[in-house]
Amino acid sequence: MNSQRIRLWDLPTRLFHWLLVLCVATALVSGQIGGKLIELHGKIGLVIVGLLTFRLVWGFIGSTYSRFAQFFPTMAKIRAYRKGEWRGVGHNPMGALSVFGLIFLITVQVLSGLFANDDISFVGPLYGLIGKSLSDRLTGIHELFSNAVIALVVLHVGAIVFYVRVRKQNLVRPMLTGWKDDESGESAKGGSLIALVFALMVAGATLYGASGIWLPELPPAAVETPRW
Repeated sequence: MNSQRIRLWDLPTRLFHWLLVLCVATALVSGQIGGKLIELHGKIGLVIVGLLTFRLVWGFIGSTYSRFAQFFPTMAKIRAYRKGEWRGVGHNPMGALSVFGLIFLITVQVLSGLFANDDISFVGPLYGLIGKSLSDRLTGIHELFSNAVIALVVLHVGAIVFYVRVRKQNLVRPMLTGWKDDESGESAKGGSLIALVFALMVAGATLYGASGIWLPELPPAAVETPRW
């Protein structure tokens, strides 16, 4: 069969992917080390909020293979894939499960981080909207889910290595170049400039809301003066 080159991943999807990789890696390292890096950890978390919001919007108005409806892992698709009968372009059903799993876990991470505190000097940008007790609970969720994110990232990377080594399919190159050799697929369509601007505007508005700069400053903690 004659192979043809198709446009698989649009530029916004590729930029999102690699920026998220960089930001998640930085957030995980800075979060584990803590200390002076906790401020960087918080700022990276805000960048991830913007990235995730953009991807969620782009998943509905982006180009063909970036849309969630195109690769949503239904049970029928998963069964077909397990039997070796699935035929498609873009994320396969198991890869789609990994993508949705990562988006879910990272979303929980950034949302809980917005309200978290470290009991020392750092508080999330939206900490002022809730009490200390609830913040402590969300901080616990934030710490717990960080291990789940690490585990799923390792699994995701392992799957990519498996496809390269065993199935001889390079999943990284299309995410770098946007193109893939495929004899049966069609190039992606959609993802117009208007759609891109809209997604960026929504992401920017969400980032502004998550930053907490619209909140009044927290009053300084009262300090008792020693009776000398």
